[in-house]
Amino acid sequence: MRQRESLQIAIDGPAGAGKSTVAKIVAQRLNLFYVDTGAMYRAIAYKALKNGASIEDELSVSQIAQSTEVVLDHSDEGIVWCDGENVTEAIRCPEISRAVSTVAAYPGVRERLVELQRLEGSRGGVVMDGRDIGTHVLPEADIKIFLTATPEERAKRRWAELSHAGKDISLEEVTRDMQRRDRMDTEREVSPLKPARDGIVLDTTGLSVEEIVAKIVALA
Repeated sequence: MRQRESLQIAIDGPAGAGKSTVAKIVAQRLNLFYVDTGAMYRAIAYKALKNGASIEDELSVSQIAQSTEVVLDHSDEGIVWCDGENVTEAIRCPEISRAVSTVAAYPGVRERLVELQRLEGSRGGVVMDGRDIGTHVLPEADIKIFLTATPEERAKRRWAELSHAGKDISLEEVTRDMQRRDRMDTEREVSPLKPARDGIVLDTTGLSVEEIVAKIVALA
C-alpha cells in the first residue's frame, strides 16, 4: 500500500447508501482530499437544464460537458463551482436527481469527467466516491469499498436529507426516483454500477455513520 500522501480510497454504491457522508468524514480523519464525483455529474445536469437542453439529447448534453468547468472546493466548505457559479445547493434538488443518471450514462460526459477525476486522484491522497470509482476511474486504488443498504433504508435516508434541506417531497416519490436511478445505474452499458472484483462490500443497514467510518479508517 502507498504512503498516506498518495493513498487512494474508492467508495462506490447506489443512491442513499451514505457514500458522500462517509467519504467526507473518512477524508477528514485521514487528512486526504475528498472528491465528490456525483456532484460533478449533477453540475453537468444542472448546466444542461439551465441552458434549456433536453436531458434526452445526448449530443447537446455531451457538448455542454466538454465546455463546462466544474471545480470542487477541497476546503471544509465543500463548495461545488460550475462555470464560476456556486451550485452546491441547487444540484441537490429532486429535478437534478431525476436527470443525473441519464446524464451520467452518456459516454461523452463520462469521458470528460473521468479525465478530471483521475487528475484529482493524481494530485495526492484522495477519498473518491461515486458509482464506478473502484471499477473504472481508480482501478488501482489501495482500498475499494462498495457501500449498500436495503432499498427501504436508502429511500428513508434520502427523504430525510431532502426534507432537512427544505425540499417538499414525499417518501413515495423519493422511493420511485431511487428505484429508477438504481435501474439506470446498474443497466447502463458504460461503467455500470457494481462492486470491484477486489472490493469490500459493506452493508450499512442499521449501522451508524461513525461505525461505517471506523471500519474504513481501520482498513487504511
